[in-house]
Amino acid sequence: MTPGTAPDTDPDPDAGVVRPVLAAIDRESRARLLAALARRYGDLDLAEDALQEALSRALIAWPRTGIPRTPEAWLMTAAKHAAVDLLRREQALARRAGSLAAQLDREPSPEHLRDPAAPVDASSADEVPDDRLALFFACSHPALRIEDRIALTLRFVAGLTTAEIAHALLIPTATLQARITRAKVRIRKLGISFEMPGGALLAERIHGVRRIVYLLYTAGFARATGKSHVRDDLTAEAIRLARLLLARQPDSAENLGLLGLLLLAEARRPARTDATGRPVPLAEQDRGLWDPELLAAGISLAERAAAMPDAGSYTVQCAIAAVHAEAGSFPATDWRQIAVLYRLLESHEPGPVVRLGRAVALGRAYGPERGIRLLDELGADPRLDRSRDYHIARAVTLEELGDRAGAATAYRRALELDGNEAEEELLLSALAAVQPPRGPRRRP
Repeated sequence: MTPGTAPDTDPDPDAGVVRPVLAAIDRESRARLLAALARRYGDLDLAEDALQEALSRALIAWPRTGIPRTPEAWLMTAAKHAAVDLLRREQALARRAGSLAAQLDREPSPEHLRDPAAPVDASSADEVPDDRLALFFACSHPALRIEDRIALTLRFVAGLTTAEIAHALLIPTATLQARITRAKVRIRKLGISFEMPGGALLAERIHGVRRIVYLLYTAGFARATGKSHVRDDLTAEAIRLARLLLARQPDSAENLGLLGLLLLAEARRPARTDATGRPVPLAEQDRGLWDPELLAAGISLAERAAAMPDAGSYTVQCAIAAVHAEAGSFPATDWRQIAVLYRLLESHEPGPVVRLGRAVALGRAYGPERGIRLLDELGADPRLDRSRDYHIARAVTLEELGDRAGAATAYRRALELDGNEAEEELLLSALAAVQPPRGPRRRP
C-alpha cells in the first residue's frame, strides 16, 4: 500500500460529515421509521434490528455516494432490505422471507435512496409513511400491563432510550429492559396487530391510549420521587403524542380536550418552579410568566371541545384548566364554576382524586370552614389518606382557619408519604412557618 493511502476499510474523509447528519435524524423521524417497519413486518425486534442495520449501512455508503436528498427515505429502503436479510438467516422463517423478498423486489427503489447492495431501479422517492399512531395503539393494547404499555410507548413511539426511560420512571435499567422484553414477547404471542384499528375497535381502545398520554404527562408534571419536581422531556413527548391523536381524529371532543388540558398545564411551566427548582404553589405563581401562546391555544381547544356532543372527562378537565387560565389572579378565580365542573367531572370519573378537587374548589368558593368539613369527610377513604396532595390541602385549609397546630400535623403527615425532594423542601418550609417557635432552653 502506498504511504499516506488509506486502506479500503477506512472511511472516506467525508465520513466526518455523515455522523452529524445521522445524529440529526431526530427521535420523531426514527420513531416514524420504526413504526413503519413494525407495521410492515409485525415484529418490534426485527424492526429495531433492521433500522440499526440501515444506520450502519449509511455510515459505510454515504461517504462514498454522498448524503441522499431525503435521508429518512434512504434509511427506510435500506432497512427493508436489511429486514429481509435478517429473516433469511432464520431458517424457521425462510418461507416468509422468500415472500417478503419477492414483494420487495416488485417495489420501486429509487437510485439515490437505494441500499448499496440493491439493484438499480430508477423511480421517484416516496415519503416514509407515518405509522406511529398505529404503533402507539399496539403498545397500548389492553392485554398488556399498564407499566408495560408506558415503557413500550416511551421506547418505541416517543423514541427515548432505555436509560432515559429507566431514569424517568425511577427504576433500574435492567428492570426496564426486562419489562420491554416481556411486553414484546406478549405482543408476539398474542399476535397483536400493528395496523391502525378502525370502527368499533378504535372507539373501544382509544380511551386507553389517551390514558397513557395523560399518565405520561402527569409523570413529568410532578414526579412521584427523585430530586427534581418536573421532567420536561416527558411532558413534551406527551404533548406530541396528544397532537398525533388529534391529527387522527380532529373532530373528537376528548382528543381536543386532552391536548388543550396539556397545553394549559404546560403554559404554567415557567412559573411552576423557582430558580432553585423548588415548586411554586398556584396561589403564589407569577402569572406574567405564563406562556400566552399556549394559553390561547389551550383555551381555543377547550371552547371547541365543549361545543361537541361527545365531551367527556378530558373535555371537563380542560374546561377547569381554562377557568384557571382566564383568571387574572388567584383570588379572582371563579371557584364556583370550577366546583360545578368538578361535579360534572365526577359523573364521568367518580373517584377520590376528583372528589378532593371538588372539596378544595368548594372551600375556595364558600370559605375554609366548609372546605375543611368536606376534606375531613373524605379522610375516611384510605386512598386519600395515602395521598400527599390530600394532606397538603388539609394543611393549607387549617392554616387559613388559624389552626397552626392542626396544619403542622397535616404537613408532617404529607412528609411521611412519597414525593420528590424538591416538593419536600417546600413542605418543610411550610411546616417551619406554622410550628410555634421554641422558647429558650432553661439552664439546670
